[in-house]
Amino acid sequence: MPAPIRLRELIRTIRTARTQAEEREMIQKECAAIRSSFREEDNTYRCRNVAKLLYMHMLGYPAHFGQLECLKLIASQKFTDKRIGYLGAMLLLDERQDVHLLMTNCIKNDLNHSTQYVQGLALCTLGCMGSSEMCRDLAGEVEKLLKTSNSYLRKKLVPQLVRILKNLIMSGYSPEHDVSGISDPFLQVRILRLLRILGRNDDDSSEAMNDILAQVATNTETSKNVGNAILYETVLTIMDIKSESGLRVLAINILGRFLLNNDKNIRYVALTSLLKTVQTDHNAVQRHRSTIVDCLKDLDVSIKRRAMELSFALVNGNNIRGMMKELLYFLDSCEPEFKADCASGIFLAAEKYAPSKRWHIDTIMRVLTTAGSYVRDDAVPNLIQLITNSVEMHAYTVQRLYKAILGDYSQQPLVQVAAWCIGEYGDLLVSGQCEEEEPIQVTEDEVLDILESVLISNMSTSVTRGYALTAIMKLSTRFTCTVNRIKKVVSIYGSSIDVELQQRAVEYNALFKKYDHMRSALLERMPVMEKVTTNGPTEIVQTNGETEPAPLETKPPPSGPQPTSQANDLLDLLGGNDITPVIPTVPTSKPASAGGELLDLLGDINLTGAPAATPAPASVPQISQPPFLLDGLSSQPLFNDITTGIPSITAYSKNGLKIEFTFERSNTNPSVTVITIQASNSTELDMTDFVFQAAVPKTFQLQLLSPSSSIVPAFNTGTITQVIKVLNPQKQQLRMRIKLTYNHKGSAMQDLAEVNNFPPQSWQ
Repeated sequence: MPAPIRLRELIRTIRTARTQAEEREMIQKECAAIRSSFREEDNTYRCRNVAKLLYMHMLGYPAHFGQLECLKLIASQKFTDKRIGYLGAMLLLDERQDVHLLMTNCIKNDLNHSTQYVQGLALCTLGCMGSSEMCRDLAGEVEKLLKTSNSYLRKKLVPQLVRILKNLIMSGYSPEHDVSGISDPFLQVRILRLLRILGRNDDDSSEAMNDILAQVATNTETSKNVGNAILYETVLTIMDIKSESGLRVLAINILGRFLLNNDKNIRYVALTSLLKTVQTDHNAVQRHRSTIVDCLKDLDVSIKRRAMELSFALVNGNNIRGMMKELLYFLDSCEPEFKADCASGIFLAAEKYAPSKRWHIDTIMRVLTTAGSYVRDDAVPNLIQLITNSVEMHAYTVQRLYKAILGDYSQQPLVQVAAWCIGEYGDLLVSGQCEEEEPIQVTEDEVLDILESVLISNMSTSVTRGYALTAIMKLSTRFTCTVNRIKKVVSIYGSSIDVELQQRAVEYNALFKKYDHMRSALLERMPVMEKVTTNGPTEIVQTNGETEPAPLETKPPPSGPQPTSQANDLLDLLGGNDITPVIPTVPTSKPASAGGELLDLLGDINLTGAPAATPAPASVPQISQPPFLLDGLSSQPLFNDITTGIPSITAYSKNGLKIEFTFERSNTNPSVTVITIQASNSTELDMTDFVFQAAVPKTFQLQLLSPSSSIVPAFNTGTITQVIKVLNPQKQQLRMRIKLTYNHKGSAMQDLAEVNNFPPQSWQ
């Protein structure tokens, strides 16, 4: 047979027909030639003939005799044949069961094809003509393709889904599928969930969904739970795909309306969703700050906890005063189980955003006064460090603390800080030098009365008594009229049944009797705590583990293998020679006037046959964290002039544990980057004893602040937050190695990871 004419020639010929009868004659003649070619199994021109047949079908002429030829083209190995075959199948195939069975097998084979374009043809055909039986049989193959990273394949379901969802929204009342005025809400929810999977990390698919998602968000009725369920799924889809900024704002506004709903379940869902989106859409969530703060007064404890976590996430340099006022009021009235987390959150926020030193000190004191029994162990040394470095606030602080503990020793951390400050700045207290507020008139004997009552109070712990005794001893160099009374008090406690208190008293007695000429030098006022400098690498490694508080003295590190084991642990973390660990310690200095006599101090005292204790300067407090290395970080809040908009990253995600980094930088000190880590747990059991460690190259300086908790709650119901401060003077690309340890399901877990995907805005 001669070669059949091309499709282009057929179209040109048909268009020359002047009448309908003439066109019909041309079509009949060409159909006869195509039938003859099909009967002779002409594989060479089958594709050309089916293409012409599809054109005739579009003109309204019968063409169903080409159905099996379409299946033969689909079974071909040539892509051009498959393309025409699948197009013909979508246009010509009917509901005949045997044809559909053959079609299912063909599509199944091509869904597993090695070429993405062949897989795309099969997906498009399934989306266009797939019956319920066909979709059920091919669901497994489609699910595999949904998980692929190939965006070309992931987008092939999207247009059909958008069309179906649009039809559901625009369709009229259908009694068979109507639920509370919503047309088939179950199907809408399933489609929204599928769109969420398909649009994740896919720009083209996300753009195709934007319009229909906006229609769903604006047209769905919210008076019934059915509508709220669809809106919630819509919000989750908008937040997961790469949607437009206006659409994200619309989604957050929907969650804001949920907060006003009478149903507490809807309010809880809204708070949980806002907590997940606050890092990426901070400004949009801020608009609903007042509604979120109102949820702190809710009677439901679950809603209270979510509202508290979200409130802390909204705190920044612009709203710190107002938010802290609300959170302090909440701390005053909340249940005991909230106080520890709330106090930790206030400490972290105050350290990061405090507008002034006085405000910072007042806020911490207010927390200690309200919930002193619930604060973390490092709260006392941290506040002591803050007070010490705020030279101009010494008189104001000691007066405030003195008044705060008059007759009330129930809040032990507050009493410890007050005792330390009275011992350091008692001379300022009795001199009435306070300029910040109206000074009070206090005598030396009244001050000693307070400290002695702390010593004998039943509410005072052993640690608090140690603070009080040391404070009394320090006042022997600050007061002039009561030295004999101080000697008597110290002498009495030389026979205390508390060994720690007894040892202090014996050492202090020796100072009076044998080394009185050195007493003034040993008990002189604490200097401003300078930034720590090292002669080795300019890098600090800290963990978020807590140390046993002993703020009354600094003891030398024990001799033996302990430092070596610590160094080895850090070397395991760092994993190479390009980064050297430094185990920071708090340096103590001895007065130059004492000379070599310090070595012999109390050398002749031996308690119960034990080796003589090596004394330390009584005025040096134990700090659970070393002073800040980074210039300007401890003397001013972080940050009042911040740069936001830096994209967050996922630094670690394994075994249900996810670590996310968010970033802030100061406009006035751009070499400093503050990284806030958030650890979440998607498993069904809590992760306990969580410890995060980090290390950076020698060209950086790094400091870890205390975490908000050591337990990562299950089911993503909460997060642990921790702040990392990094000084990058050379503005080099950030690199960090992290070590994670925790207990989970009865097993101790440990993992190492390297973070190299820091956004350029965080270090350039």
